[in-house]
Amino acid sequence: MRLGQLLWLLFFTLILASCKSDEVDQSEGRSKPNIILIMTDDQGWGDLGINGNSDLSTPNIDRLTREGARFERFFVSPVCSPTRAELLTGRYAVRGGVYSTSAGGERLDLDETTIAEVFKEAGYRTAAYGKWHNGMQPPYHPNARGFDDFYGFCSGHWGDYFSPMLERNNEIVEGEGFLVDDLTEKGLSFIEANKDQPFFLYLPYNTPHSPMQVPDEWWSKFEDKKLDSLYQNPEMQDMAFTRAAYAMCENIDWNVGRLMTKLEELGMLENTIVLYLSDNGPNGWRWNGGMRGRKGSTDEGGVRSPLAIQWKGQIEAGTAIPQIASTPDLLPTLADLAGIPLETNKALDGKSLKPLLLKEEREWPERLLVSHWGNQTSVRSQDFRLDHEDRLYHIPSDPGQQVDVSEDYVAIKEKLLAKKKEWIASVLVELPENDTRTFTIGHPDFANTQIPARDGQAHGTIQRSNRWPNDSFFTNWTSTEDKITWEVEVLQAGKYEVEIYYTCAEENMAPIMRLSLGNASLSGPVDLPHNPPLEGMEYDRVPRGESYVKDFRPFTLGTIDLEKGVGTLSLEATQIPGNQAIDFRLMTLRRLEK
Repeated sequence: MRLGQLLWLLFFTLILASCKSDEVDQSEGRSKPNIILIMTDDQGWGDLGINGNSDLSTPNIDRLTREGARFERFFVSPVCSPTRAELLTGRYAVRGGVYSTSAGGERLDLDETTIAEVFKEAGYRTAAYGKWHNGMQPPYHPNARGFDDFYGFCSGHWGDYFSPMLERNNEIVEGEGFLVDDLTEKGLSFIEANKDQPFFLYLPYNTPHSPMQVPDEWWSKFEDKKLDSLYQNPEMQDMAFTRAAYAMCENIDWNVGRLMTKLEELGMLENTIVLYLSDNGPNGWRWNGGMRGRKGSTDEGGVRSPLAIQWKGQIEAGTAIPQIASTPDLLPTLADLAGIPLETNKALDGKSLKPLLLKEEREWPERLLVSHWGNQTSVRSQDFRLDHEDRLYHIPSDPGQQVDVSEDYVAIKEKLLAKKKEWIASVLVELPENDTRTFTIGHPDFANTQIPARDGQAHGTIQRSNRWPNDSFFTNWTSTEDKITWEVEVLQAGKYEVEIYYTCAEENMAPIMRLSLGNASLSGPVDLPHNPPLEGMEYDRVPRGESYVKDFRPFTLGTIDLEKGVGTLSLEATQIPGNQAIDFRLMTLRRLEK
């Protein structure tokens, strides 16, 4: 063969190799596993049949654990928003500024990298359908934290589960039917639309958080049911509340089954990782495996959650993992399973659980996990828990934390005490004493900003409809000296159209409302009566502790020119012709020009 022919042959060989390499790369791109992450709200570890509760049936969730991996000792935070922040970032919640469940304390700091941003950067389509609870106004909004599509609510809880007011990508919309069913429908559509490309689907369901609303078809089974699996102190248990919670859990299980059926129909089970967990312990005293504590507690029962992870063909069916793990582990684990390089701007507190899931290592280092909420901090080793009062318990033999074994395990107690002291000094210290963050208006990439009653401060006679700010409204506005204020920062100057969601009886027509910020102000009358009754009680299976709701409707107050900067946004009633001004639920400010 001549030299020229040899060079041409070599050239074509390299071209073919390059094309084959491209095909491999493209194939590998298509083979990235999809992720479906399901998180329930206030469902305890004991609210599943697989964990020994004989009073309810959860076959679809149970099947996830049987056909995948089951973590026997998985821990979350004692309440909603911190767990969600840890899931999003792989870091302890207080590092990201999350210290409360409302009024701004639920917001995740803007310098944190989220799991959605990680997967979106890797080419995934991302969506979140349900309860967000880590900030509402952009750039705290889920659409600004890596999620391409969002449907649900950003507050800590919601007052109506049947076709309620929700939002889709920061626009107010009306829900379609029972909320968990509706969220699942959105998830099914997302799966169908993205079946040919990798996706990350986050489904933070809103149940069994109160109010205890569930359709008749689920409630009928439990309304008069005798319960056999009881809390260790049965006199503390609210049986009606428990029955409603179980009905909601069976509805969740049905929706999990719908998701798994869709994956099976599309032939996607082998290329989809499905996770299931809850955000904290049960929201009532009910059977929970004899553990001490419930939602809000750093004891075992307040922070232990189910965790099932299924990945057909990769994770061996029936895998039981006894090693302790916690919410911050999920981000590094999923990135590792998906083969995504994990580059965040801050060090993670979690670690990848892939070696346990795929049985790649026999040795696993000892870990100490910290649970914190309010003034409670506890530490968990593989077998022991140091509670917030520094008592030591051997959990395998004493899940109810009845016997303090400090004197029997002095060295272990000293180790856990040292961890607690170190955590408080190095992690908790990152949380500022005072929250100086403002509520943002007019993010350059988002025309619409929602300013709810939840985030406002009432002055004068104005009262909140409930002591829990989430989903509340302001009422009893009887004086022109009264006002509602928000500490805000306008991120981009411009002309903003203002809509106020209100109610006002005809006999109180027409109060003059005035909105002001700095040198800008806007006034106008509320001249259309709208006085719907309180709603929600007709759907509640047991009396609620949260606010009832109304059918609040918007009216356009007008437009206001806002300058960039920080200030106090104030809403006043300068004239009150009747007994009171409006009931206030929400205000939206839409930028009309850039």
